[in-house]
Order: sequence, then C-alpha cells, then structure tokens
Amino acid sequence: MKIPEKYQFIVELGKALHTYGIPSYKIQSHLTEIAKKQGITGSFMDLPTWINYAFYEDEKSYNYIECIPPGALNLGALSRISELTNKVIDSKIDNNTITHELNFIHAKTKVINHYYLTLAYAFSAGSFSLLIGTNLISFGVSLWLGAFIYLLVYLATKSKYLENIFESFSALIATIISCLLTLVFPDLNLGLTILASIIIFIPGLAITTALEEITSKSLVSGAAKLFDAIIVLFKQFFGVLLGLGLMTSFIDVDLIQHVSELPKWTIFLAIPVLSITLFPIFQVRKKDMFFGLLTGVLAFFITVLLSGYGVMVSTFIGTLSIVGISSLFNRIYKTPKIVYLTQGIIMLVPGSKSFMGLSNSFLNSSIAGSVNLFEQVAFILMGIIGGLLFAGTFREKNSNKD
Repeated sequence: MKIPEKYQFIVELGKALHTYGIPSYKIQSHLTEIAKKQGITGSFMDLPTWINYAFYEDEKSYNYIECIPPGALNLGALSRISELTNKVIDSKIDNNTITHELNFIHAKTKVINHYYLTLAYAFSAGSFSLLIGTNLISFGVSLWLGAFIYLLVYLATKSKYLENIFESFSALIATIISCLLTLVFPDLNLGLTILASIIIFIPGLAITTALEEITSKSLVSGAAKLFDAIIVLFKQFFGVLLGLGLMTSFIDVDLIQHVSELPKWTIFLAIPVLSITLFPIFQVRKKDMFFGLLTGVLAFFITVLLSGYGVMVSTFIGTLSIVGISSLFNRIYKTPKIVYLTQGIIMLVPGSKSFMGLSNSFLNSSIAGSVNLFEQVAFILMGIIGGLLFAGTFREKNSNKD
C-alpha cells in the first residue's frame, strides 16, 4: 500500500533519524510529537533493522514497514537531523523544505576526505597507546597500523565480503603484523599495539547506547543492539586469538610485555589529540568542533581527578558533569547536546576496558597490567548509565536540548 503524500515526510524523517544513530526511544518520541503537531494520528516503532509506521484516519489506516540496516554514528548528520527535527516540531519549516534539507544532509555524508581520515585513524591509534603508557617504538608502530587499518576500511567499502568479515579480519591482520614486527623491534608492546590499532572499532559507545535504550524501557531495540555490540567485540577478539594462534606456531610471542618509557606529559598531549581524531571519523561539523574537543578533554580529566573515589563513582560523577557541560554548550551554541555528550562518553573508553577484560580472561594475561578488568568494565558502564539516568537524559522532552 502506497503511503499518502501527507505522511511521506514523516517516513523520510524517521529513516534519517534511524540512519544517523538517534536512539530508538527518541525516534519514536520525536515522530509522535511531530505527528501531533501536524494533526496526524500515528504510532511508530523503531528497531535496529526496521521501522514500522502506522497512521490512522476516521475510516482508514495506513501501515508502512521498511527494512533498514542498523544506523552508523555520524555526528555531523546527527547534529543536522536533530536541528531539522526540532524545526519540524516547532513548525518552523514546511513539508517541501523538509525533503530538500534531508537531501542536503544525505549529500553531506558522502563527502569524504581520505587524507584526513588516514591521519585520524593513525593518530587515534597513536594517542591511545600514549594514554595507556608506551614506548617510542610502540607509538610509531601504532601510528602506522592505524593508517593501514584505514586502508582496510576503504577496501571494505568496495567489497561486500570484506565488509562482512571486517571486524575479525582487521584484528587478524593487525595481530599478525604486530607479531612479525616484534622480530625487528623486541621492545614492542605487542598487546597494547594490537589494541591501539583497532581501538576505534571497539564498541564501547554501542554498548552504552544499547544499555541506554534498555534503561529507557525500549527493551527490544536495546537488547538487540546490546547483543550486536557484544558479537562485534567477540569478532574482534576472535581475530586477535586467531592471529596469535597462527603466529605462536612460528615465533615466540610475549603478549604481556609492557615497557613504558615516554615522559608523563605525553599523556596530556594525547588526550586532546584523541578527541580531535574523532572529528573526521564521525564527520563532526566545524561549528561543533571546539566545544566537542572541550567536552572530551573535560570528561577525561574529571574522571581521572575523581579516580580516588573508585571507578564507578568517578565515572558516575564524570557522566553527570558531561551532561551538564553538554547542556551548557547547547544553550550557548544551539547545537543538540547529544553531539557533545557522545564525544564526552567516548573519552570514557569502556570498550577498551572490555577488550582488556577478554584478554585477561581468555589469555590469562592483561594487556596493560591491570587486574579485575571485568569488574572495572561493569562499574564503568554502570557509572555511565547511572549518570545519564540521574541527569534526566532519558526523559522524553520536546525541547531542542535532545
């Protein structure tokens, strides 16, 4: 059944919200409010792989179901689509203009600068290795591996098969190359270098978003996204295990070696660099970059300064602070606070802790010498979700602060 034209803009807007990473419960809330403003009676269900729209009239009803791949995080598009949604809610834009704006947003996401992305992947790996503590050789190898991983990302866009196996394949290749380089560089921090090279793909934010949806009672969508994020994490770890299994047949592999000899001040340099590398990767708009950088840096330092109170308390207070900071920047710059909030949460790095926890469990060793890592992962995630919950982030609001 063809959907009447008067409902078409809601269908297109819902698809865009889904595609660019808005949580399901917010999509449903936004669409319901938009329909109400337009005098339309409807109900909406967003799930990770499909959206169901139902519109009701006096004697007729229209139902539209579309299968859509899970959305990918794009902070630039997310910012634009959130602003467009708020304009629709506030009746500041007509239906014809909505279509034009959506086409503009879609076109912007296709503009890719491979040079900037190569640098971003390289320095995200390098700066993360500095954050954990490393030596000059490991830092250099992490930079090179990060750039090489982007080549695999590019090739995955050209091959459906490579796209399907990407998580395991990239981890496998990074592991094999790192192991071979230990023959040339005996002081290479092997485990740390592997982790740093794939850190950008570890689904810490995806796990957090899934738990956010579950906490907001969007159970089906949240559970599906949580399971998907866990499977992605295990696919990456499978790639590492396979690579180590292959390489230990030929050479001696010391996964637990960890030599940290760089000055402590390099950590303070790595924090803003890691935050900056997120800009091209997530296509952050230029107008959102400064406050996004500031949010990420403050998120890290607030959590570190409060670390004496324990990982859960420090993460909880850090998350509360991030929400407050994002709300303040939203009022100053009129950008949806979710753009800043996302960059702040990413800097809490629960995904890397999850990966280290798997290493500690399956390999009976820790990449960076930490203990009780599964406990730390659980506390970090509880702290983030608790902070978002107590800050009122899960409330359904009709303001542009979402």
